[in-house]
Amino acid sequence: MKPSTKIPSTIVTRISKAISFIEDNLETKLALEEIAKEAYFSPFHFHRLFKAVTKETVNDFITRKRVEKAASFLLHQQEKTITEVAEIVGFTSLSSFSRAFKKFYGLSPVEFKKESPNKFSKICKEESKNGQVEIRFEEYICNIQNALNWIKMNAKTEVKMVPEMNLAYISHQGKMDLIGDAYTRLMRWATPKGLMNQPDLKMITIYHDSPKITDPDYIRMSACMTLNGEVATDGEVNTKVLPTTKCIVSRFEIGFDEFQQAWETSFVWMSEHGYQKATIDPFEIYHNNPQEHPEGKCIVDICIPVE
Repeated sequence: MKPSTKIPSTIVTRISKAISFIEDNLETKLALEEIAKEAYFSPFHFHRLFKAVTKETVNDFITRKRVEKAASFLLHQQEKTITEVAEIVGFTSLSSFSRAFKKFYGLSPVEFKKESPNKFSKICKEESKNGQVEIRFEEYICNIQNALNWIKMNAKTEVKMVPEMNLAYISHQGKMDLIGDAYTRLMRWATPKGLMNQPDLKMITIYHDSPKITDPDYIRMSACMTLNGEVATDGEVNTKVLPTTKCIVSRFEIGFDEFQQAWETSFVWMSEHGYQKATIDPFEIYHNNPQEHPEGKCIVDICIPVE
């Protein structure tokens, strides 16, 4: 989330803490007073500042996150019933869930679940005006075998436990390709503290939303760096712990234009090998500086948490 020129970065950071609290507790009844307390604001001031930072009211944000989480379940865990999904994401009744879901996606949860294998989990590529390839999540990605062949040729894929990592991070909200600005600010904060010289330093992107189900302007990501010890944070920088997580890990050496295909084929690999996506957010671990690579490529682990 890029801080506004009118909103101090410390306020953005406190709102980000409240957002994390909401996302971790969607299944519960979330009271404004409880959420505001997480950000150390009075409910009145919190509600006003939350909308200034996120461009949404607290209630609208909670509803959207619940609906999007439900859509993720309908995409990746189709054995769950509509009623079970509604309860998991915190809706008090099936009717209120159905109304909210249809308002977002134009389909009832039942229709979405029925169509998702053929529509919402597949992509096509379109030529934009400047000749670049844009990705649109609504058509076929490719046939399954082609996807599996591509990932076999371009990655080493295994299921393993990714160890716990302590992270410093800056939140980013908006277009995915603009997260580089958050990394620039993170490194500007880290450099004078000597943190860029830590042994085995890794940069990590955590994806809190999926472009399949979230409007591009609302997609949330975290630009992170690993920490080898406790560090005092300030401004918009915060810390979190990424717990030890069972993941499908695919190690790629790819160009920036191949990341989308890498993610899509990783999800195909997951489905075809009988794994289910866990509720923990997927993430990327970068192992090199692409500017130092002879072909400008990234050595990256794409990590999909699974149950």
